[in-house]
Amino acid sequence: MDKKNHQHETIYRELENIVGSQDITDKKVDKIVYSVDYFWIPEMLIDRGCNPPMADYIVYPETTEEVSRIIQLANTYKIPVTAWGGGSGSQGGALPIDGGIIIDIKKLDKILKTDEKSLIVNTQSGIIAQNLEWKLNERGYTMGHFPASIFCATIGGFLAHRGSGVLSTKYGKIEDMIIEMEVVLPTGEIIRTAPVPRHAAGPDLNQLFIGSEGTLGIITKATFKIHPIPEERRFRAFIFKNLHSGYEAGRKIMTSRLRPCTIRLYDEVETKRLVKRVLGIDREGVYMVFGFDGDKQMVDLEERTAIKICQNGGGEDLGRKGGEHWWEHKYDFFFPPYMFWIPQMYGTMDTVATYDKMEKIFEELKKVIEKTYPQAYVIAHFSHWYEWGCMGYVRFIVDGPPQHPQEARKLHDGIWDTGINTILANGGMVNEHHGIGIKLARFMKKQYGPAFTVMEKIKQALDPNNIMNPKKLGFGG
Repeated sequence: MDKKNHQHETIYRELENIVGSQDITDKKVDKIVYSVDYFWIPEMLIDRGCNPPMADYIVYPETTEEVSRIIQLANTYKIPVTAWGGGSGSQGGALPIDGGIIIDIKKLDKILKTDEKSLIVNTQSGIIAQNLEWKLNERGYTMGHFPASIFCATIGGFLAHRGSGVLSTKYGKIEDMIIEMEVVLPTGEIIRTAPVPRHAAGPDLNQLFIGSEGTLGIITKATFKIHPIPEERRFRAFIFKNLHSGYEAGRKIMTSRLRPCTIRLYDEVETKRLVKRVLGIDREGVYMVFGFDGDKQMVDLEERTAIKICQNGGGEDLGRKGGEHWWEHKYDFFFPPYMFWIPQMYGTMDTVATYDKMEKIFEELKKVIEKTYPQAYVIAHFSHWYEWGCMGYVRFIVDGPPQHPQEARKLHDGIWDTGINTILANGGMVNEHHGIGIKLARFMKKQYGPAFTVMEKIKQALDPNNIMNPKKLGFGG
């Protein structure tokens, strides 16, 4: 046995001693599964008969202590470690670029405690979001977190990249839901953050680890806010003549300090292509849906006010039926046969900005991509609205991309370079809720400038051997 194979066998046996023979694999068929997420590049490589980078070992720990021991072992051998939740990320954030160990956290899937007095739930991070929601519903509660990946993504995955759901306008993104968490650091130490997120005992460590994409540690437990299932939840739809009038209506709803649970505004192209296909609404213009939930009397009042704002802005009321139909089919937009899929090339540039910038960002982004790359077209909707601004979910599609992998990647990366540089030049953020991963890592220094050195120093201090998810989030190339 040569030296390389001997070391592989040695590390395999040591990992097996930690998790047991049933919770480790190095079979190629398994490693291929963990080499692809929803990032277009590895999907394309598999489609073209190529293999993306693969891990050397995949382990399935069942306790925080096992996660800690695996990471301590990885430090001993200087082996890269990548955390894996549901594998639904679109940025390559869970891909084992340098091989090493993948820690799949899905066996850490228990609800540990539900506190009905404080309205909080403590859970392990590997639980699938929909399973958690169903268990809460049985007791009359909800997290209010409804992302399109709810059926396959883990709570830990949402924390890792600051995920968002369709009701985030009221219930917040995942970072707004957190109370406290348990984290295994890159050295294997196990820590807990402060027991509450509002205090004056220094910086909030929750926000250090949320969005760190496994580069600063692995979140193993977390406590979240929960809410009583609302008495009433209703949706209403409008058609606007153009994007500007719909955008202004949404802005005024938010700056009037109403509390919609959602606002979704689809541009002319997405209204024509997707809203028609998914919802059967065959109208020219811009489709908007908004919703309110809570006490029935409050919902009545807020809905009437929002209707008036939309009507004053020239919107045509499609009534509750036009809105409720969207709620019933909200996830269909993201799955076949409606969603874009290989062999098409596609990418989602979800950016966020203040209201004075967001509309221009989209206009410039659409113009520059379609002019520079005439084989591409751009569609968009605006969601995750805040008091100060909103998110633009801008997607490019190329129906007939090159078949040669290198040519396809060159076109893909060129579109992304053009798009993200346009976003940054006009005051937007690199990303809003999908995270950075490897896809957008090269833009992090440009996004933050000299401030990125602070993140690099934190990374170096916590992960001196640089084993945790290397090359992600702009760290290490």
